[in-house]
Amino acid sequence: MSEDWDTQEEVSNGGFGASRFGGQSNGTTSGLSGGSSIGGGRGRGRGRGLGAFGSKLAGVGGSNSTGDSGGFGRNRPSRNETNSGGDGWGDNNNSGGGFGSNRSKGFGSGGGGGFDSNRSGGFGSYRRGGGGGGSGECFKCHEMGHFARECPNAERVDAENGDDRPAAADYVPPEPSQDEEVIFSTIQKGINFDKYDDIPVEVSGNDPCRCINSFGEADLYDSIAENVRRAKYDKPTPVQKYGIPIVSAGRDLMACAQTGSGKTAAFLLPILSGLLRDGLQSSALSGQQCPQCIVVSPTRELAIQIFDEARKFSYKTMIKCVVIYGGTKVQHQTSMVDRGCNVLVATPGRLLHFINSGMISVEKVKYLVLDEADRMLDMGFGPDMEKLVNNPEMPKKGERRTLMFSATFPNEVQERAAEYLDNYLFLTVGRVGGANSDVRQVVVEVPQAAKKDKLIEILQSQPENDRTLVFTETKRGADFLASYLSQSGFPTTSIHGDREQREREEALNDFKRNRASVLVATSVASRGLDIPAVKHVVNFDLPSEIDDYVHRIGRTGRCGNTGLSTSFYNPEKDAAISRALIKILADAHQDVPEFLENVADSAIGTYHGNTGGGFGGRDTRSGPRRGGGGGGNRGNRDWNSGGGGGGQESWNSGGGGGGGGGGGGAAEDEEAWD
Repeated sequence: MSEDWDTQEEVSNGGFGASRFGGQSNGTTSGLSGGSSIGGGRGRGRGRGLGAFGSKLAGVGGSNSTGDSGGFGRNRPSRNETNSGGDGWGDNNNSGGGFGSNRSKGFGSGGGGGFDSNRSGGFGSYRRGGGGGGSGECFKCHEMGHFARECPNAERVDAENGDDRPAAADYVPPEPSQDEEVIFSTIQKGINFDKYDDIPVEVSGNDPCRCINSFGEADLYDSIAENVRRAKYDKPTPVQKYGIPIVSAGRDLMACAQTGSGKTAAFLLPILSGLLRDGLQSSALSGQQCPQCIVVSPTRELAIQIFDEARKFSYKTMIKCVVIYGGTKVQHQTSMVDRGCNVLVATPGRLLHFINSGMISVEKVKYLVLDEADRMLDMGFGPDMEKLVNNPEMPKKGERRTLMFSATFPNEVQERAAEYLDNYLFLTVGRVGGANSDVRQVVVEVPQAAKKDKLIEILQSQPENDRTLVFTETKRGADFLASYLSQSGFPTTSIHGDREQREREEALNDFKRNRASVLVATSVASRGLDIPAVKHVVNFDLPSEIDDYVHRIGRTGRCGNTGLSTSFYNPEKDAAISRALIKILADAHQDVPEFLENVADSAIGTYHGNTGGGFGGRDTRSGPRRGGGGGGNRGNRDWNSGGGGGGQESWNSGGGGGGGGGGGGAAEDEEAWD
């Protein structure tokens, strides 16, 4: 489960009518804290319905679950429907609960919170959220045709309802450093960097471009090439060898390469060179800025990182790079944009806000880049990307270059992505959708109640200053675990979507500078982030989707360095990904523990990827991808066999029965509605 669906909250006492909600309505019980209050939380859920957040219930249902659903309806089913009970320090991650399917929006098919349609949170709560989705009507003004977050009548409705929600974010991030040494600091190459040359590469599509073998062959603009030398980039990685000439040739590209392999430079270098050759069009004198390149990222931290890379490679040029993201003061970012903007890096929600308000026009976009593209096109950000691409001012495909990069490309996402691409090339580097082979993967069976002690044992066994990134499934669990580790003598901080942006940036900086050697995070930190010297990634809670596992462990073992990942496998919760996990381990030539084999034997039909069919992302235009769950008789295991069912069992099998379809629940990432 990603950060987007993780909406459980640490709740506060309140009582009837004391609920305080931000963003969207939480339904009837947004948090029953300690059994002493009803509607006493401070939630940010989206219309969860009855029994949505039951934290530490005392006699009401008797469960310690913080499952993120409830309600009587069946609107917006989530990815799994499991029980909401359980224990393990009051933070069960199961996503069922309530009286119906998870992610229900209330009592019926429409959105809404509570017992009526008045956007209430709790019993008679006076602080109203924006309401959930569902029926197509805005739950602020009840008009059709727009979402609550885009409501043109928001001010009028808020005034009528006496809305006194917290003021908009007023955080102003510090100015980026102008120190050349800081700008060009980078992760040092590891001992396995030269092994990148042995990684298999495949390019499919019409008229593929020839690869380069050095940056000298890349025909980069002189000032860009000089910045490559300043960054001490000696030779291109495989994704750069093939990606740079494809982008330079003006082709659309879908690129799938392992984590930590240099995908950002693969698109920034040819784009920046192309902008300088074709001429810059943005100016501080313009009343409306018209960026020629827009890069969209699913998380704020990744957007900041891409912006830093763009600043590095455009150093001492006339190119003006700007980053905009949620959680920060809009006026500050507006002033940054107004100074001129050639390259805009943004999260989806803030980008659409700037476009809709007229501060930015997309009419001159020449390059549109979706980083972590599989995440950008899934059910969470898909609608936002449709709005962006279908904006009347946006150049049509064929008139703009569209580039998509990720370490995982499920087939259904590929098919969706193809709608935005024109005669594109598909680049795969390494085993598609697989884990980085420079990361040693260890999976240990740990019951929920024993996880804290096991983590303490691991931290005590490693050097004191080794940076360790710990992933939990819930925001509340991240804070709880960070506090526990700090009290146990390990300098620890946490990062997740409910922390203020200032706190998120401070936590990440503390971890990067080793002021805190342990960072506890939800999936908001699982994608794209380059954090130097992360030695160990611990999956305290395994994710519900195997692609998220690949991205998480990819925070270590970057740029040819080696790393270690340890995953706590809870058989009561994690059986659904056992077969897919075995496949990842086998593909990376890692040891497969016997207990995992035994669990997988009884987990026939669990999926190998997001959909239970093809795993990872091979070019779907090359013909149908066979795949799926188990089938046939038991026999000898062949982890990497090309055959299916029958006498052998093959986790990489092309045959078998095939798993079920992926969950349809929309991901409500905070970046999308910030």
